[in-house]
Amino acid sequence: MPQYVLPLVVRLERATPPGRTDALETSARAVLTLLADPRVTELDGEWAEQVGAWEDARIRKVVRRARGGEWRRAGELPGITVRGREAEVRVFPPIPLDGWPKELAKLQVSGTDLEETAEVGEPGPGLPVLWLNPEVEMSAGKTMAQTGHAAQLAWWRLDGAQRKEWAESGFALAVRTAAPEAWEELVRSGLPVVQDAGFTEIAPGSCTVIAEHPALR
Repeated sequence: MPQYVLPLVVRLERATPPGRTDALETSARAVLTLLADPRVTELDGEWAEQVGAWEDARIRKVVRRARGGEWRRAGELPGITVRGREAEVRVFPPIPLDGWPKELAKLQVSGTDLEETAEVGEPGPGLPVLWLNPEVEMSAGKTMAQTGHAAQLAWWRLDGAQRKEWAESGFALAVRTAAPEAWEELVRSGLPVVQDAGFTEIAPGSCTVIAEHPALR
């Protein structure tokens, strides 16, 4: 069976890069937006077969960066652009691992390190939170893929009504780094946890993100 990958492209203009947390949250929301799209959820949906083949194997995601003309050309391919406060992330239907469109294949994976552009406060009450492992260091691009994984694992655990409610909120969520003592409790909680396959940056089996959705408590 061919292996599939979900491409995500973050807009990274030199003069106006987005804040790191905003990019992480926008990436997660982009994945959820694709999963809830009728082109995926309908039996005869345009992207349903591709997503089904991808979900039957590893839910691998690759984040690349684009600016200027690269971003405009990426926007001409079938996909969905999701905007945060500053970040813009375009998610595309899954593609074979060796079948990247030329517009995306030439985009860089590296160079996605981002800084915060605003103070990151406590998440709002009742908000789903994707908690980052405080002991694992990853680039922003790698972490964007991980928050996408975590959001997807939470989505799989929800029933139809819970999914509908989340979608109607615009997939409101927060990404925060857990305190070390809180992380240990989260690991034992039974909440969805991302264990990375170890293709890039970190060791196989590393626990990177835990998805805490109120409906899963």
